[in-house]
Amino acid sequence: MKYSLASLIRRLFCPWQHTSAFVPSSGRIYSFGLGGNGQLGTGSTSNRKSPFTVKGNWFPYTGQCPPDIDSEEYFCVKRIFSGGDQSFSHYSNRQNCGPPDDFRCPDPSKQIWTVNEALIQKWLSYPSGRLPVEIANEIDGTFSSSGCLNGSFLAVSNDDHYRTGTKFSGVDMNAARLLFHKLIQPDHPQISQQVAASLEKNLIPKLTSSLPDVEALRFYLTLPECPLMSDSNNFTTIAIPFGTALVNLEKAPLKVLENWWSVLEPPLFLKIVELFKEVVVHLLKLYKIGIPPSERRIFNNFLHTALKVLEILHRVNEKTGQIIQYDKFYIHEVQELIDIRNDYINWVQQQAYGMLADIPVTICTYPFVFDAQAKTTLLQTDAVLQMQMAIDQAHRQNVSSLFLPVIESVNPCLILVVRRENIVGDAMEVLRKTKNIDYKKPLKVIFVGEDAVDAGGVRKEFFLLIMRELLDPKYGMFRYYEESRLIWFSDKTFEDSDLFHLIGVICGLAIYNFTIVDLHFPLALYKKLLKKKPSLDDLKELVPDVGRSMQQLLDYPEDDVEETFCLNFTITVENFGATEVKELVLNGADTAVNKQNRQEFVDAYVDYIFNKSVASLFDAFHAGFHKVCGGKVLQLFQPNELQAMVIGNTNYDWKELEKNTEYKGEYWAEHPTIKIFWEVFHELPLEKKKQFLLFLTGSDRIPILGMKSLKLVIQSTGGGEEYLPVSHTCFNLLDLPKYTEKETLRSKLIQAIDHNEGFSLI
Repeated sequence: MKYSLASLIRRLFCPWQHTSAFVPSSGRIYSFGLGGNGQLGTGSTSNRKSPFTVKGNWFPYTGQCPPDIDSEEYFCVKRIFSGGDQSFSHYSNRQNCGPPDDFRCPDPSKQIWTVNEALIQKWLSYPSGRLPVEIANEIDGTFSSSGCLNGSFLAVSNDDHYRTGTKFSGVDMNAARLLFHKLIQPDHPQISQQVAASLEKNLIPKLTSSLPDVEALRFYLTLPECPLMSDSNNFTTIAIPFGTALVNLEKAPLKVLENWWSVLEPPLFLKIVELFKEVVVHLLKLYKIGIPPSERRIFNNFLHTALKVLEILHRVNEKTGQIIQYDKFYIHEVQELIDIRNDYINWVQQQAYGMLADIPVTICTYPFVFDAQAKTTLLQTDAVLQMQMAIDQAHRQNVSSLFLPVIESVNPCLILVVRRENIVGDAMEVLRKTKNIDYKKPLKVIFVGEDAVDAGGVRKEFFLLIMRELLDPKYGMFRYYEESRLIWFSDKTFEDSDLFHLIGVICGLAIYNFTIVDLHFPLALYKKLLKKKPSLDDLKELVPDVGRSMQQLLDYPEDDVEETFCLNFTITVENFGATEVKELVLNGADTAVNKQNRQEFVDAYVDYIFNKSVASLFDAFHAGFHKVCGGKVLQLFQPNELQAMVIGNTNYDWKELEKNTEYKGEYWAEHPTIKIFWEVFHELPLEKKKQFLLFLTGSDRIPILGMKSLKLVIQSTGGGEEYLPVSHTCFNLLDLPKYTEKETLRSKLIQAIDHNEGFSLI
């Protein structure tokens, strides 16, 4: 492989730490930049901003050495090199004196090969088949050398190229993408094979964790654009070894690469993310098929590498305020390819005991790949484990009480006995006395005077009724916003903070017991629960007209903001019919809003609505919620995902509900009664369909896992057509009499769903 000295000058003479320059006419070497390790040749370790003569007995080459100069003491320079923290010179004495190498006008035949349009056209001009040896050598030489790839795809402007540094790569990424795709073509497989072989056998195995210069990082940026990297046949031979080299980079070069990634266009950044997501899916599919025991350690290393690269990319994405949306890191196939529950248990064991050789890499270590459904499964798994531990502790205490009378026996479940007419007071009385550990027990609800055994349905109705009561305007705990139909904490209420604490506990218990509740809070509530700051977008959701006004203020293009809007740093609030002016900052009434401080005003306004004005009330709610639902798993959720966990969603798919329904007794999908049932159901208006869900499941919203998770069951009953359908909300089970007439079925079904509260023995 031939390297021109001109290319070495650009690559080595001007590293990002220091620079060396040789002037043939004087024979002198000059240096400047960082000199902490003595690399400037000045005899000290100080830095120099301007060029300084390197110490040495140099003399210029003039065709012959002056006879009065002792060749043992004076030397003529042939070449110089700089890189990293070192500088070198190649010199000659009088006997071997000759002209220095001319770096300014390199012979094109001696330049290094780079991937460019002309070279690609030359390679592609040969017909498909065996490549000539000369062309094969050129391809091999180019793709076996990091220097060749680092010198390729440079920005057209010399200014861009020469300002390469920790923040700027000097690479034209679009050129890299276009040239790679032009080179790797199906009708030239021999070229693709040669490129793959060179990368696999020569380039990647030689990569080291320490690099001499930032320019040596360029191919880490460009190589993922090569289509060969995305070919699953090359994952274990090219993509994963490349990822291993990337993960093993020392801290300083990795930081530079992260800086370069952070300024990529979103499609280019997404390309790298998608590449390693595909690698993870490929490996998990292999694991599901079956990995021989002898290869499991290698497989674990491969999987760890791919996930580690994604972790680095995710960190870059978070630090830069999201180059791409967070859900672009989700690997939706995870739930199909691994047992998430088992993975979580393995992860918990690793947290407790460290990595065990026979336990594979746990995906829970990299939670950013989980979508909302996978996170829900994790949360449910965690809840089941904690419930079991609470039950086990109760059983141990009860066993001890048999031998030690001083120890009181306890119930393995959290029992709430409430009266419908005093549901809030009764619930508060029980929960106020409940220890934190008891919140982790399975919840059982008993309505006084009713015979139903709670297998889930009674619990569902309890949550529905108590939240409806707590949110009733008579308590004045929450303010209702007509335009958005949402509620927020009232900054003026006569209710004790214990009620807000209770609502937090109820929300936590609902999630913990896999029950959705009807809470009309904005997304800001869930942001705050996850320690994220509400923004102007949240104000737009809660109070649309005020949010729009704030946006108009920020977008106003003229300078006369103060005269046009006539605002100061105050907010006017209504309290029981009276208005009150609150200052948003110290001396806010005397501080006018102008073009310079309008963003501060909007931020202060949002902060007052969502934080300052309701701090004590939200703190009580937050404390109650986290008594039940605190923990690492909850922190995996995004705010909108947590919202869907609490209140469900309205992504109704009624055909999916029909498709996933099961039948018992005499019924099957084509039974005449079942056919007319679905005809009637699909003809119902949306509100009646939602009422049916409430009648059947205890909620008119669907869980975060979707319609398929409802699993409606319809069974036949022995009664005649005069009977109404009966729901067993504990099991999403519908007892449907064998109606023969469509109108009879419609009438009886509507009558049943219009009277859906209260329980008899079911």
